[in-house]
Amino acid sequence: MDTATLVGAAAAVASMASFSPQAFKVIRTRDTSGISAAMYALTVVGFALWMTYGLLLGQWPLIVTNGVCLLLAAFILAMKLLPARKREAVAEQLDPKS
Repeated sequence: MDTATLVGAAAAVASMASFSPQAFKVIRTRDTSGISAAMYALTVVGFALWMTYGLLLGQWPLIVTNGVCLLLAAFILAMKLLPARKREAVAEQLDPKS
């Protein structure tokens, strides 16, 4: 495997993993007060555009990486925008509290 492929793979893994801690924290704590809706909205648009770009080029690494990031960022944004009762219900389905 060449250097460019290794760097690209590492970047893809880092990008996809970067949203996981925030998503898990939202599920665990049910708290979205520290999250900027505007920032996540812009991030979702950016990932949607990057994924579209990958689709237009037929570049699976761009499609998969940005698709995963889009899903995670969109989930976080949706949790931020949901009313507290619905946010609690979603989080409860994903991680029931004991």
